[in-house]
Amino acid sequence: MIVIVIAVILLVAALILTVLQERGTTGSSPIIGGAPRGMRAISLPPSVRSAQGPRFWTEAYWAANWKTLLQRFSIFIAYALLLLAFALASPAFFTWSNHTNVWFSTAAIVVMSLGLILPLTSGDFDLSIASVMVLSAMMVAALNVWQGWPVGLAILAALAAGALVGAVNAFFIVYFRIHSLIVTLGVGTLINGVVIWFSKSNTISNVSFDLAAAMYERVFLKVPNNVWYTVIVAFALWYFLEYTAPGRRLLFVGRGREVARLAGIRVDRVRAGSLIACSMIAALAGVMYVGMTGSAEPINARAFVLPAFAGAFLGATCIYPGRFNPWGTLIGLYFLATGVNGLSLVGLPSFIQDLFYGGGLVIAVTLSQIVLKRQQQNF
Repeated sequence: MIVIVIAVILLVAALILTVLQERGTTGSSPIIGGAPRGMRAISLPPSVRSAQGPRFWTEAYWAANWKTLLQRFSIFIAYALLLLAFALASPAFFTWSNHTNVWFSTAAIVVMSLGLILPLTSGDFDLSIASVMVLSAMMVAALNVWQGWPVGLAILAALAAGALVGAVNAFFIVYFRIHSLIVTLGVGTLINGVVIWFSKSNTISNVSFDLAAAMYERVFLKVPNNVWYTVIVAFALWYFLEYTAPGRRLLFVGRGREVARLAGIRVDRVRAGSLIACSMIAALAGVMYVGMTGSAEPINARAFVLPAFAGAFLGATCIYPGRFNPWGTLIGLYFLATGVNGLSLVGLPSFIQDLFYGGGLVIAVTLSQIVLKRQQQNF
């Protein structure tokens, strides 16, 4: 037990120290940080390019940028320390089956958290994502089992419901200028009531096995398919944010809405699109969840909100420090899930999950503020 406590303290200290060593990001802004990649539209002459510093493959580059590189990839160092500590504490921890089980059981929450970074990037919060995930899972199960719909049509209906919820959120947030926290909290609570009403608090079982087979029956490199789905979603969002015009506009809106508006960007449309896309991805997470479990139940959706936000904010401290990013979110959430798994294997009670995710969220937000030099956040 002492080994675990010391290891957790050390890895938190390592994260804080690496962030404190950061040299500062030029032109950083709240959460989404410095200049985005892929924006070099002007070709500089050789004399100017040579003044930009050494190239990444040279020894001089690594000597000059080791602190920044350490900060960007410190999550992997912390992950390695976490694995080592729990491997020493519990022989059952460091097994392939245990890790694949952690990845498998966390996949739906990872996808939901990946969708969350879209409105977070534009400066909005979405507290209804977990409720949308549960609604989607219950719709797929109810339509497939109770109504006899083909599972494919049930999935399309669930995704459409997610888009509708996102549109409702966007309408009240953008048109009536109500804060996103208030709107999404109210909409999420409303969805919870709707789910309990139409399900009568009943668990729906015997969902089509075709959906379950797509999640875990088939494996690639000894890893269940649903884990690869999280990688695909992360890659798609990374490409969208880095190399597409709508992704660029989303980043600029997050850096400053008024500046983006003066630059000709339709800020309200960008914010609405991010909220709708977030809800649709949350609905996709619900489809994955019902496929993983083979059933759906009107569970308390609030239990999924904290891990999603903790993963998103922890991801903003690494890979692209100071900016919400898909790869950081993916690694950060699996890091947190691995920590919860390790703590449960050493015999700690179930409430440790709330402590770990809650503490992880506070630490992640604190670290992101350190990266941003404690800038005031205006959401």
